[in-house]
Amino acid sequence: MDLYGHKSASIPQKIVIHLIEILLLILSYWILYRSGGNWFENHLNIQNATGTADRRTIIFTFNIIIFLRLAYTMVFLVKRKIPWEESISVPLAFALYYVGFPLFVLSTSRPVDGLDYFAFVLFGIGCILNSGGEILRDQWKKKPENKGKIYTKGFFRYSRHINYFGDILWVSAYAIITKNVWSITIPVFLFCFFAFYNAPKLDKYLQEKYGRDYDEYARKTKMLIPFLY
Repeated sequence: MDLYGHKSASIPQKIVIHLIEILLLILSYWILYRSGGNWFENHLNIQNATGTADRRTIIFTFNIIIFLRLAYTMVFLVKRKIPWEESISVPLAFALYYVGFPLFVLSTSRPVDGLDYFAFVLFGIGCILNSGGEILRDQWKKKPENKGKIYTKGFFRYSRHINYFGDILWVSAYAIITKNVWSITIPVFLFCFFAFYNAPKLDKYLQEKYGRDYDEYARKTKMLIPFLY
Protein backbone atom coordinates (compact mmCIF):
# COMPACT_ATOMS: atom_id res chain seq x y z
CA MET A 1 0.00 0.00 0.00
CA ASP A 2 3.03 2.29 -0.01
CA LEU A 3 2.23 3.06 -3.63
CA TYR A 4 -0.85 5.05 -2.61
CA GLY A 5 1.43 7.70 -1.18
CA HIS A 6 3.49 8.16 -4.35
CA LYS A 7 2.06 10.18 -7.24
CA SER A 8 3.17 9.49 -10.80
CA ALA A 9 1.71 9.76 -14.31
CA SER A 10 2.95 6.19 -15.03
CA ILE A 11 2.27 6.78 -18.74
CA PRO A 12 4.23 3.76 -20.09
CA GLN A 13 2.47 1.43 -17.66
CA LYS A 14 -0.95 2.83 -18.58
CA ILE A 15 -0.20 2.39 -22.28
CA VAL A 16 0.69 -1.26 -21.68
CA ILE A 17 -2.54 -1.78 -19.71
CA HIS A 18 -4.63 -0.33 -22.55
CA LEU A 19 -2.83 -2.35 -25.22
CA ILE A 20 -3.39 -5.61 -23.37
CA GLU A 21 -7.03 -4.66 -22.77
CA ILE A 22 -7.52 -4.05 -26.51
CA LEU A 23 -5.99 -7.46 -27.31
CA LEU A 24 -8.39 -9.05 -24.82
CA LEU A 25 -11.33 -7.30 -26.49
CA ILE A 26 -10.22 -8.65 -29.86
CA LEU A 27 -10.00 -12.13 -28.34
CA SER A 28 -13.47 -11.66 -26.88
CA TYR A 29 -14.84 -10.71 -30.30
CA TRP A 30 -13.14 -13.74 -31.88
CA ILE A 31 -14.73 -16.07 -29.34
CA LEU A 32 -18.22 -14.56 -29.58
CA TYR A 33 -18.57 -13.83 -33.29
CA ARG A 34 -15.80 -15.45 -35.32
CA SER A 35 -14.23 -18.90 -35.35
CA GLY A 36 -13.19 -18.79 -31.69
CA GLY A 37 -16.38 -20.47 -30.54
CA ASN A 38 -15.79 -23.40 -32.88
CA TRP A 39 -12.15 -23.62 -31.79
CA PHE A 40 -13.09 -23.96 -28.14
CA GLU A 41 -15.83 -26.45 -29.01
CA ASN A 42 -13.36 -28.62 -30.93
CA HIS A 43 -10.42 -28.36 -28.53
CA LEU A 44 -11.96 -27.89 -25.07
CA ASN A 45 -15.38 -29.50 -25.64
CA ILE A 46 -17.22 -26.24 -24.80
CA GLN A 47 -20.54 -26.31 -26.64
CA ASN A 48 -20.89 -23.49 -29.17
CA ALA A 49 -24.66 -23.02 -29.34
CA THR A 50 -26.38 -21.81 -32.48
CA GLY A 51 -29.41 -19.56 -32.58
CA THR A 52 -29.94 -16.08 -31.20
CA ALA A 53 -26.80 -14.06 -30.53
CA ASP A 54 -28.50 -11.57 -28.20
CA ARG A 55 -26.63 -12.70 -25.10
CA ARG A 56 -23.30 -12.59 -26.89
CA THR A 57 -24.02 -9.04 -28.01
CA ILE A 58 -24.90 -8.04 -24.44
CA ILE A 59 -21.69 -9.59 -23.10
CA PHE A 60 -19.56 -7.84 -25.72
CA THR A 61 -21.35 -4.53 -25.07
CA PHE A 62 -20.60 -4.94 -21.35
CA ASN A 63 -16.94 -5.56 -22.29
CA ILE A 64 -16.76 -2.32 -24.29
CA ILE A 65 -18.35 -0.32 -21.46
CA ILE A 66 -15.95 -1.76 -18.88
CA PHE A 67 -12.98 -1.07 -21.15
CA LEU A 68 -14.04 2.58 -21.56
CA ARG A 69 -14.58 2.93 -17.81
CA LEU A 70 -11.16 1.51 -17.03
CA ALA A 71 -9.56 3.76 -19.65
CA TYR A 72 -11.23 6.83 -18.12
CA THR A 73 -10.15 5.77 -14.64
CA MET A 74 -6.55 5.22 -15.70
CA VAL A 75 -6.27 8.49 -17.63
CA PHE A 76 -8.16 10.87 -15.36
CA LEU A 77 -8.50 9.38 -11.88
CA VAL A 78 -5.46 7.22 -11.08
CA LYS A 79 -2.70 9.55 -9.96
CA ARG A 80 -0.58 7.12 -7.94
CA LYS A 81 2.46 5.28 -9.19
CA ILE A 82 1.67 2.09 -11.11
CA PRO A 83 4.43 -0.53 -10.90
CA TRP A 84 5.25 -2.56 -14.00
CA GLU A 85 3.95 -5.78 -12.48
CA GLU A 86 0.56 -4.11 -11.98
CA SER A 87 0.48 -3.07 -15.65
CA ILE A 88 0.35 -6.80 -16.40
CA SER A 89 -1.72 -8.08 -13.48
CA VAL A 90 -4.58 -5.58 -13.88
CA PRO A 91 -5.52 -6.44 -17.49
CA LEU A 92 -4.96 -10.14 -16.84
CA ALA A 93 -7.45 -9.89 -13.97
CA PHE A 94 -9.90 -8.26 -16.37
CA ALA A 95 -9.41 -11.24 -18.68
CA LEU A 96 -11.81 -13.01 -16.31
CA TYR A 97 -14.55 -10.74 -17.68
CA TYR A 98 -13.38 -10.15 -21.27
CA VAL A 99 -12.68 -13.83 -21.95
CA GLY A 100 -14.25 -15.78 -19.08
CA PHE A 101 -17.83 -14.62 -19.60
CA PRO A 102 -17.72 -15.04 -23.40
CA LEU A 103 -16.67 -18.66 -22.80
CA PHE A 104 -19.48 -19.15 -20.28
CA VAL A 105 -22.10 -17.73 -22.66
CA LEU A 106 -21.03 -19.88 -25.64
CA SER A 107 -23.34 -22.74 -24.73
CA THR A 108 -26.37 -20.47 -24.18
CA SER A 109 -28.83 -19.45 -26.86
CA ARG A 110 -31.89 -18.74 -24.71
CA PRO A 111 -33.74 -15.52 -25.56
CA VAL A 112 -33.51 -12.54 -23.23
CA ASP A 113 -35.98 -12.73 -20.32
CA GLY A 114 -37.06 -10.73 -17.28
CA LEU A 115 -34.06 -11.69 -15.16
CA ASP A 116 -31.79 -10.28 -17.84
CA TYR A 117 -33.47 -6.89 -17.57
CA PHE A 118 -32.69 -7.02 -13.86
CA ALA A 119 -29.07 -7.72 -14.85
CA PHE A 120 -29.06 -4.55 -16.97
CA VAL A 121 -30.14 -2.53 -13.93
CA LEU A 122 -27.55 -4.30 -11.76
CA PHE A 123 -24.83 -3.55 -14.29
CA GLY A 124 -25.80 0.12 -14.45
CA ILE A 125 -25.93 0.52 -10.67
CA GLY A 126 -22.58 -1.23 -10.27
CA CYS A 127 -20.89 1.02 -12.84
CA ILE A 128 -22.37 4.15 -11.24
CA LEU A 129 -21.29 3.15 -7.74
CA ASN A 130 -17.77 2.40 -8.92
CA SER A 131 -16.99 5.11 -11.46
CA GLY A 132 -19.43 7.67 -10.06
CA GLY A 133 -18.02 7.25 -6.57
CA GLU A 134 -14.45 7.65 -7.81
CA ILE A 135 -15.31 10.77 -9.85
CA LEU A 136 -17.08 12.44 -6.92
CA ARG A 137 -14.17 11.63 -4.62
CA ASP A 138 -11.67 12.99 -7.15
CA GLN A 139 -13.62 16.27 -7.43
CA TRP A 140 -13.78 16.57 -3.63
CA LYS A 141 -10.04 15.94 -3.22
CA LYS A 142 -9.17 18.67 -5.73
CA LYS A 143 -10.53 21.35 -3.40
CA PRO A 144 -7.70 22.90 -1.32
CA GLU A 145 -9.77 22.92 1.88
CA ASN A 146 -10.05 19.12 1.73
CA LYS A 147 -6.32 18.41 1.53
CA GLY A 148 -5.28 15.75 4.03
CA LYS A 149 -8.89 14.89 4.93
CA ILE A 150 -10.62 11.56 4.52
CA TYR A 151 -13.49 11.37 2.03
CA THR A 152 -16.68 9.99 3.60
CA LYS A 153 -19.32 11.61 1.41
CA GLY A 154 -21.25 10.61 -1.70
CA PHE A 155 -21.61 6.88 -2.19
CA PHE A 156 -18.82 6.27 0.32
CA ARG A 157 -21.15 7.22 3.17
CA TYR A 158 -22.89 3.86 2.59
CA SER A 159 -19.77 1.66 2.73
CA ARG A 160 -16.07 2.30 3.07
CA HIS A 161 -15.35 0.47 -0.18
CA ILE A 162 -18.52 1.16 -2.15
CA ASN A 163 -16.47 1.12 -5.36
CA TYR A 164 -15.62 -2.54 -4.72
CA PHE A 165 -19.28 -3.30 -4.03
CA GLY A 166 -20.09 -1.69 -7.38
CA ASP A 167 -17.59 -4.04 -9.03
CA ILE A 168 -19.32 -7.05 -7.49
CA LEU A 169 -22.70 -5.86 -8.83
CA TRP A 170 -21.67 -5.36 -12.45
CA VAL A 171 -19.70 -8.60 -12.47
CA SER A 172 -22.78 -10.39 -11.12
CA ALA A 173 -24.76 -8.90 -14.01
CA TYR A 174 -22.38 -10.58 -16.45
CA ALA A 175 -22.96 -13.91 -14.72
CA ILE A 176 -26.73 -13.56 -14.95
CA ILE A 177 -26.59 -12.83 -18.68
CA THR A 178 -24.57 -15.99 -19.42
CA LYS A 179 -27.29 -18.22 -17.95
CA ASN A 180 -24.45 -20.56 -17.00
CA VAL A 181 -24.38 -21.66 -13.37
CA TRP A 182 -20.58 -21.96 -13.39
CA SER A 183 -20.19 -18.26 -14.14
CA ILE A 184 -21.21 -17.46 -10.56
CA THR A 185 -17.69 -18.51 -9.56
CA ILE A 186 -16.32 -15.19 -10.87
CA PRO A 187 -18.41 -12.80 -8.70
CA VAL A 188 -17.97 -15.16 -5.71
CA PHE A 189 -14.19 -15.09 -6.18
CA LEU A 190 -14.30 -11.29 -6.53
CA PHE A 191 -16.32 -10.92 -3.32
CA CYS A 192 -13.86 -13.10 -1.39
CA PHE A 193 -10.90 -11.17 -2.79
CA PHE A 194 -12.37 -7.83 -1.74
CA ALA A 195 -13.84 -8.94 1.58
CA PHE A 196 -10.92 -10.95 2.91
CA TYR A 197 -7.87 -9.44 1.25
CA ASN A 198 -8.02 -6.14 -0.61
CA ALA A 199 -10.48 -4.18 1.55
CA PRO A 200 -8.85 -5.15 4.89
CA LYS A 201 -5.42 -4.33 3.46
CA LEU A 202 -6.64 -0.92 2.27
CA ASP A 203 -8.36 -0.35 5.63
CA LYS A 204 -5.02 -0.82 7.35
CA TYR A 205 -3.35 1.71 5.08
CA LEU A 206 -6.14 4.27 5.54
CA GLN A 207 -6.15 3.83 9.32
CA GLU A 208 -2.42 4.52 9.41
CA LYS A 209 -2.88 7.58 7.21
CA TYR A 210 -5.96 9.16 8.82
CA GLY A 211 -5.85 7.74 12.36
CA ARG A 212 -8.83 8.61 14.57
CA ASP A 213 -10.80 10.10 11.67
CA TYR A 214 -10.72 6.76 9.91
CA ASP A 215 -11.51 4.86 13.11
CA GLU A 216 -14.64 6.97 13.53
CA TYR A 217 -15.60 6.46 9.89
CA ALA A 218 -15.07 2.70 10.17
CA ARG A 219 -17.07 2.55 13.39
CA LYS A 220 -20.28 3.80 11.77
CA THR A 221 -19.82 2.62 8.14
CA LYS A 222 -19.85 -0.96 6.87
CA MET A 223 -16.77 -2.18 5.05
CA LEU A 224 -18.19 -3.50 1.78
CA ILE A 225 -21.95 -4.10 1.53
CA PRO A 226 -24.05 -1.10 2.62
CA PHE A 227 -25.81 -1.65 5.98
CA LEU A 228 -24.79 -5.35 6.07
CA TYR A 229 -21.05 -6.09 5.97
